[in-house]
Amino acid sequence: MNVVHPEFRPDPESSRDEMEAIQRDIAATARFGDDHGFDVAAVGAPSLDAFDGSDDSTASAGPLVAGVDQAFLDERVVSAIVVLRGDEVVERTYAVSPLTFPYIPGLLSFREGGPILDAFETLDATPDVVLFDGSGRIHFRQAGLATHMGVALDVPALGVAKSLLCGEPVADTDRLDAGESVAIRANDRMDAPPGTVVGHAVQTRQFDSYRINPVYVSPGHRVSAATARDVVLACRGGYKLPEPTRRADAYADEVKAEVSGS
Repeated sequence: MNVVHPEFRPDPESSRDEMEAIQRDIAATARFGDDHGFDVAAVGAPSLDAFDGSDDSTASAGPLVAGVDQAFLDERVVSAIVVLRGDEVVERTYAVSPLTFPYIPGLLSFREGGPILDAFETLDATPDVVLFDGSGRIHFRQAGLATHMGVALDVPALGVAKSLLCGEPVADTDRLDAGESVAIRANDRMDAPPGTVVGHAVQTRQFDSYRINPVYVSPGHRVSAATARDVVLACRGGYKLPEPTRRADAYADEVKAEVSGS
């Protein structure tokens, strides 16, 4: 898969001011509305191969949904991509890249984005939508990892973060049941107009015996906040993380073990 906008490939040698200016350019380029060709209702549905063709011959194959995650090894990072159609793994690929930039809140894509693009350049499939382990529009300059990568690849993308970087929930998120969500609105820590819905707290899994926190889902590129939420809900499995990123996380750990043992 090609990088469509190489001018947005993260450059860790840039100054902080330059990085923040690039993020604002990325946010201005990003489309936070629906501009994709997949059927959201078909996300997570069984693939065509699951049918014998007798009663469901008119069923069409669902969209390709990719999950991306990373595992860290010394001064290197494993960037893993798993592409699913329903519950079928269509392709897995990875890249091992050097880490040349420290973790700085708000500039995550300049640490992890280049290695992720290295992995995408080894990918044969063209996903209909990509789920990234990180924020999209829920970001100080509306250009989190999912936005940066989505724009660079010009692919429908969304972010699934474990913590809320900025923005404010419109209601309490502590007692959500599985499948429920709460909108996240922009606040004065963000470039987005105050009150703009920039994502959702999404409760993918819940337990009676103890409560777990939601994930924070936001559009990266070419999907709306509502569609990003609906895609994640459609990709729910038996765990907190949606299946595409959960499987990418497991694959990254698998590759890390192989690389560290070689």
